[in-house]
Amino acid sequence: MMKTWQAVKRLLPMTAMFGLFLAGCGREDLSVLRPQGPAADRSYGLMELSISIMIVVLLIVFTIAAYVLIRFRRRPGQNEIPEQVEGSMKLEILWTVIPLILVVVLAVPTVKAVFAAGDDHSNDKNAIKVKVTGHQYWWEFEYTDYMVTTAQDLIIPVGKDIAFELETKDVLHSFWVPSLSGKIDTNPAGTINRFSFSAPNEGVYRGKCAELCGPSHGLMEFKVKSVSEQEFQKWIDSMKAPVAVLPEDPALAEKFKAACLTCHAVGDQGINNAPNLTGIGSRESIAGILLNDDTREDGAPIEENLKTWLHDPQSVKPGNLMPNPKDLGLSDAEIDGIAEYLANYKLD
Repeated sequence: MMKTWQAVKRLLPMTAMFGLFLAGCGREDLSVLRPQGPAADRSYGLMELSISIMIVVLLIVFTIAAYVLIRFRRRPGQNEIPEQVEGSMKLEILWTVIPLILVVVLAVPTVKAVFAAGDDHSNDKNAIKVKVTGHQYWWEFEYTDYMVTTAQDLIIPVGKDIAFELETKDVLHSFWVPSLSGKIDTNPAGTINRFSFSAPNEGVYRGKCAELCGPSHGLMEFKVKSVSEQEFQKWIDSMKAPVAVLPEDPALAEKFKAACLTCHAVGDQGINNAPNLTGIGSRESIAGILLNDDTREDGAPIEENLKTWLHDPQSVKPGNLMPNPKDLGLSDAEIDGIAEYLANYKLD
């Protein structure tokens, strides 16, 4: 018993120190504790309310417990049995009614928030309609009103309601942007889920898959990029541009067509069985997880990330369905050439 207590005494300061240290960790683009939109604000408000209720209850209970321990402690020479209060009608009513009141106080705003979260804005003419499709292990975004399809980077205009329609092409996934909204599942065809959120500020927010979907579940990220309405319209126009520039080297262009465009789309060429590559040089990340950052503070340059991904996709995302380019007959030099081409394929 003594050894256990000594171990606890050593662990408590360490636990408190790490708890204090980790409390300062968190990113505005990823943390539910730093809400960046109305939907996230509602969830955060519920957290504040429930935690406040719990703190008040704990303070009252511990205060009563401390009072009882001090006021009714056994004194020297006191051997009689204290007066028993079991069966007290007043106490029974009191500790039955109070929890019911607390439940009602928490239930009313919770129900309101749940119904608000289910407002999909699908009939709102001013909302941006986006069909989200989950794949192992990437996200597809189709802007149904604009006939534009992209992957991994969800571009939205600031302040606009985004009406989502969600489904999956394989196993269940869960669409979650912690700083903007709650989670919602992507179900198989026939059980489509709908919801909406908006981003009042420009910026880039990280999204996650919140449903265990395979060995690379933790790597199934995407980015939400909130931009001005003018920038959003420019992006839409660039995505709809009919001509895609292929690699300048004719031999490499043929290799790219044969190995890549049989699954991917680039501009008006190829097909959308895999992530759409249009404007990939302008995206925030490669494969959703390799962050593009020329400063190397939070990632690596895009060309380097593309080479990392293309030379060995399984080392980046184990279990993903992309074939190794070398198995498709591409040499290391050709892979590097395709990486360079894609890195420089930016939208105007």
